[in-house]
Amino acid sequence: MSTGETATSAPTTAALAVTDTRTGKAYELPIADGTVRAMDLRQMKDGPEDFGILSYDPAFLNTAACRSAITFIDGDRGILRYRGYPIEQLAEGSTFLETAWLLRHGELPTRSEYEGWVEDITYHTYVHENIKSYLQGFRYDAHPMSMLCSTVAALSSFYPNSKNIHDPEERNLSIIRLIAKVPTLAAFIYRHIKGLPFVYPQNDLSYVENFLSMVARMSEPRYESRPVFTRATEVLFILHADHEQNCSTTAVRTVGSSHADPFSAVAAGIAALYGPLHGGANEAVLRMIEQIGHPKNVPEFIEGVKSGKGGGGQRLMGFGHRVYKSYDPRARIVKQLADDVFKEVGMDKDLEIALELERIALSDDYFTSRKLYPNVDFYTGLIYRSMKFPTDFFTVLFAIARTAGWLAQWEEMLQDKEQKIARPRQIYVGRDERPYKALRNA
Repeated sequence: MSTGETATSAPTTAALAVTDTRTGKAYELPIADGTVRAMDLRQMKDGPEDFGILSYDPAFLNTAACRSAITFIDGDRGILRYRGYPIEQLAEGSTFLETAWLLRHGELPTRSEYEGWVEDITYHTYVHENIKSYLQGFRYDAHPMSMLCSTVAALSSFYPNSKNIHDPEERNLSIIRLIAKVPTLAAFIYRHIKGLPFVYPQNDLSYVENFLSMVARMSEPRYESRPVFTRATEVLFILHADHEQNCSTTAVRTVGSSHADPFSAVAAGIAALYGPLHGGANEAVLRMIEQIGHPKNVPEFIEGVKSGKGGGGQRLMGFGHRVYKSYDPRARIVKQLADDVFKEVGMDKDLEIALELERIALSDDYFTSRKLYPNVDFYTGLIYRSMKFPTDFFTVLFAIARTAGWLAQWEEMLQDKEQKIARPRQIYVGRDERPYKALRNA
C-alpha cells in the first residue's frame, strides 16, 4: 500500500482498531511487518480544516523510515547479520572487501566477481595531487574528522559526473572511488598531523595492508605490517561496516534523498559520526580509563558510577547500547581480538584497568540488571592505541569501514520507489500571530 492510500483501501488480515474520542469515529489501520503507516493517521480529523493526526517520535525511537534488506539486528538476543550472514561468521572467514560487496549486492561474490571488485578498488586508490595541497591548508592540530569530512566533500568537485546518480555506471564508479580513496585520504590526514611526507598507495598489497603502509611506512622500500595488526584491522573494519539505521546512516540517506552526489552524502555521514554520542565512543572509553589511572581505583570509580557522585557524576563508558539489550555480539569478537593483540604486544596498565572494569561490572547486579554489558567500543580503542593511532584518529578508522555500509544504504534508498526527499513534520509550539510594531526613533 502506498503512503497516499487510506486505511480502508486495501484488504488486510491484521489491523489496529482505533477510536478517535474527539469525534467518536472508529478506524482500522492495517498492520504490516509489525508497523502501521503514519500517513494512515492523517484520515483522523476533528473537522474539515484539521490537517489530521501526526505521529510524534523525537529521535525516531519507534519509527521505521525505510525498508532495508541490508542489516538485521535483534538487540534483545544480541544478533547482528549482514544480508543474513551472522557477523561472527563474516569476522571469522571473510575479508572487508568481500563484506563490502555483500552489503551492496546482497550475495557473496563469486571468485571472478571478487577479483574484479578488488582490482577496481585497487586501481582507484590514488587521489588527485591537488588533494595534497588541500590538506596542507589545515593546521597540524586540526581534528582528523574535520579534515576527512571536508576532503570527502571536496572530492565531488573532482568528479562532477558523480551527480548522475541514476546512471548505474556512474553510480558504480562513484562507489568504487569512495571505498578506494577514503583509506588514502585517512592515511594522508594521519601523515599531515604527524608532519610526515605522504606515502602513496602500494597496490600490490591488500586493502588493509595498503592502508597500514600509507600510515606507517618510513624509509623502508616495502612496508610489512605485523600480522596480528593486519588481522585486527580487517576484523574491526568488518564489524564496523554497517549497523542498520543509526545516526550517520540516517544522515547519508537524508542527504541522499535530495539526490545529492554520493561524496556529499558520505561527507554528511562522516559529520554525524564525528559526534561523541556516535563514533567518538571509543575515544571516551580511553579517556575514562585515563581518568581511573590504576586498577586499584576501579572499585571507587564503580561506586561513583552507581551513586552518581564523584566529580559531578561518573559515567561508565563502553557499556550498554541503544539497540543491544544483551551482550553486543561484536564485543565478544573484539574481546578475542584484544586478547590476541595484547598476547603479542604485552599487557599494560590500561588493559588491566579495562579487564578489572569488565570483571566488576559483570559481577554487579546494578549493571547486569540494567543490561549494561560491554559494547564494541570498550576494547576497540585499546586495540587501536596499541597500534599507535592517536585517540582522535579512532573515528576516522570507523569511517573507513562504515563507508561501505553508507554506500550500500544510499544505493538502496535511491532504488526504493517509496522514498522521497526527507522532510519531517513538526509540532509548532511558538507564538500565535501578532502584529509587527515598527522601531520608533528615540
